[in-house]
Amino acid sequence: MRLTAGQVIVDTLAELGARHYYTVPGESFLDVLEATRSNPSTTLVSTRHESGAAFMADADAKLTGIPAVAVATRAPGAANLAIGVHTAFHDSTPMVVLLGQVDSHLYGAGLAFQEIDLAAFYRPITKWSATLSRSGDVADLACRAFAAATTGRPGPVLVVLPSDVLAEEVDSGGRFASGGLEAAGAVDTGTVPPESPGAARQPAPDVVARLRGLLESAAAPVMVVGGRTSGLSPELVALAERYGIGVYSAFRRQDHFPNDHPAYLGHLTLAPAQETVVALRSADLVVALGCRLGEVTTQRFSLPSDRSYLVHVDPDAGGAAAVDPTSTPGHVRPGREPDLAIPADVGAVVASLLAGRVAPLGSDRWAGAHRAYVEDSTLPAGRAGTPLDPTSVVEVMTEVVPADAIVTNDAGNFSIALHRFWRFRFPHTQLAPTSGAMGYAVPAAVAAGLVRPSQLAVAVVGDGGYLMTGQEVETAVRYGAKVVALVVRNGLYGTIAMHQARTFGTTWGVDIGPVDIAAHARSLGAAGFTATDPASLREALVSAVGAPGPAVVDVVVDPDAITPTASLAALASESRGRSPHGGTEGPIGTRRARVGRARTGQGGT
Repeated sequence: MRLTAGQVIVDTLAELGARHYYTVPGESFLDVLEATRSNPSTTLVSTRHESGAAFMADADAKLTGIPAVAVATRAPGAANLAIGVHTAFHDSTPMVVLLGQVDSHLYGAGLAFQEIDLAAFYRPITKWSATLSRSGDVADLACRAFAAATTGRPGPVLVVLPSDVLAEEVDSGGRFASGGLEAAGAVDTGTVPPESPGAARQPAPDVVARLRGLLESAAAPVMVVGGRTSGLSPELVALAERYGIGVYSAFRRQDHFPNDHPAYLGHLTLAPAQETVVALRSADLVVALGCRLGEVTTQRFSLPSDRSYLVHVDPDAGGAAAVDPTSTPGHVRPGREPDLAIPADVGAVVASLLAGRVAPLGSDRWAGAHRAYVEDSTLPAGRAGTPLDPTSVVEVMTEVVPADAIVTNDAGNFSIALHRFWRFRFPHTQLAPTSGAMGYAVPAAVAAGLVRPSQLAVAVVGDGGYLMTGQEVETAVRYGAKVVALVVRNGLYGTIAMHQARTFGTTWGVDIGPVDIAAHARSLGAAGFTATDPASLREALVSAVGAPGPAVVDVVVDPDAITPTASLAALASESRGRSPHGGTEGPIGTRRARVGRARTGQGGT
């Protein structure tokens, strides 16, 4: 059977489980586009910008565990796609990236239209990359890409597709009948990066016995659950109860363990309340489970403390060079090595630990620490008459949004309130970039609406992030994805304004104009609402949730309420008291006046 190389790569990836292709169509991969049309098991999602396509592919794979495919054309498309690929790399999200390339016989002199070395461009943000130089290799290349994306520490992989090679016809050779999954599992590990061993690594029995002994003898064991614990929530609950383990979620991994469980101790986020990290500081044993132990999770590399015995369980535990888990521990973070590195499949380690103990210890030992988390994450009382701020948004969300909704969030100070006050009780209900990428929330919600249509997808985003990728609301309208976007509009890039006010006592270059976001949403075919006080916010959110299609709520908030516990004016005043930098009274007063005019001038739904 003769097929184009483009058809073969799509059919092979479909046999392996990839179903969704997110892209801005380009002429350099026409045969891939045609193949998605002719393959009934694939869905092509045409987005408004390549960054939205990559963010959607990341969110899709987070929810399903199966790589989605992000596709873009040559240099401009590849550059636009890169922010989402970088997000997937940081978040350890499996993704297959297909980039169209100039014709192979034109490549090399740097003179072809939109020519660039795509493999070199993407090398720092992908696990593995290859260029299709012979059309007959396309099925094998697809299998290798899928294996590299899903094994070891998952992540994005790149296949570069010269347009002329992609259009060549090849003999499928009965490849599909032989079983693509088996072919993927048989990839020569020499062609896959070191951190991807090619198959789920099982833990050695003696290493599991050693970890079991540590857990049984520890007086205050704590576990930090990260990205590779996705889908293991019931097992993690059983593990915590059997060994009496207190549980923290790594940065933006709050949905991996039910926040209302008595063993849950809090979220290792940006600047958490110190009361919530006391248990981690004093733990005698810390098990980092499926974590990268990055800067935020470790509180700028200050935790776990040197007093804690640190066990790192992850396919990439100890780095790529750590093969024997009892050998010299690998590097985890600056100034701290794990006392025991276990480079193995996280699910297999958890299953082995559960099989080795019968009598559960329960969670009583963590009652005080859990209470500290509950107190810190409880919304303050008596806020009904206050001006709108990000905390108000979460307060109304808790009244209106279903507890099992998929909540996506962008980067920005507004997310501090969401992380603190919204309690994640169900797995696969949080989509958030650990890379801190702006523009993530709306595209991620669109993908969630497509992949999980039975659950409401709610994007919480600032006006800065919304104005980067909010046009993807049109994608949701076109494909019928039920999405609600809550745009927390304070008229400025708040995180940068906070740092400027704290450091210099003034702000500069951070203002955003008073865009009528509700009108923008309506122009894209969605319902649009504006909220300027708690009552109108509640009414707007109820209407948005009940709308038959996508809806956007423009929430006009006080720009001075920069965090749940600090104001921009107070930070600036404190800074001016420490140094002779210029003041902010003029800019802040002007900004408040502008937001006030927006409140009175933008009405209607």
